[in-house]
Amino acid sequence: MLKGLYTAYTGMINEQHRMDTMTNNLANVTTTGFKKEGATSQAFEDILTVKIKDASMGSTRIAQPLGYDNPGVKIGENYTDYTQGSFRITDNTYDLALAGEGFFAIEYLNRAGESSTMYTRDGQFTLTREGYLVTEDGDYVLDTQNRRIRLNTLLESRITSDGTIYQNETAVARIQVADFDDYNYLEKYGENFYRPVEGARPTNANAEIKSGYLEMSNVNIVSEMVNMIAVTRQYESNQKVIQTYDDSLEIAVTQLGRLQ
Repeated sequence: MLKGLYTAYTGMINEQHRMDTMTNNLANVTTTGFKKEGATSQAFEDILTVKIKDASMGSTRIAQPLGYDNPGVKIGENYTDYTQGSFRITDNTYDLALAGEGFFAIEYLNRAGESSTMYTRDGQFTLTREGYLVTEDGDYVLDTQNRRIRLNTLLESRITSDGTIYQNETAVARIQVADFDDYNYLEKYGENFYRPVEGARPTNANAEIKSGYLEMSNVNIVSEMVNMIAVTRQYESNQKVIQTYDDSLEIAVTQLGRLQ
């Protein structure tokens, strides 16, 4: 009977994790370039159950196998859906969207003052007073030589599909678009950034840069809400199982064996 309690409990924990993942998706439905996450479930390995010290079997030392048992479900790995989101027209030269696979390379400065290269699909850029092309948080956009991009703020810019920036019809910089052979070797860092982990292999990016556009989140509100309803019902079902077991245990403890 206690096994049923544990199985229902693991089901509730798993549904709670799925709910947390979906609420994070919904919270970022308006985040530029955000890629939704999904949650997976795994079964615990089957275990061999035995009974011991059973005098009715003629011996209290020989364990008698009862068969294999599965103690429930456990939380699996989360995954990221890198499907391209829809484009929104802004007509701002420095708003950039990537059509195809790839990421913008950003020089990221953490709170400890350490800099590293991060990657993002969020192309909502702007110019500083000094002419540097930066993200909304002030991190520098890198060119193909891993250098900060600096432009003349007094001149108008034109950005082509390969990322080349022209001022006065002169190429002054080219935005770096990076890509990787296997996205399983990318991890979410936070602040809409990704970073490669050990085993990541860079590859040529085939994405085109669209100036005056922004890529929106690929979260579908309707499907996420439908999934949330299903998760809520499954959570409630496991909860009712626990309540039923609790009532049965109460009867077993307080009523069975009572002397009349």
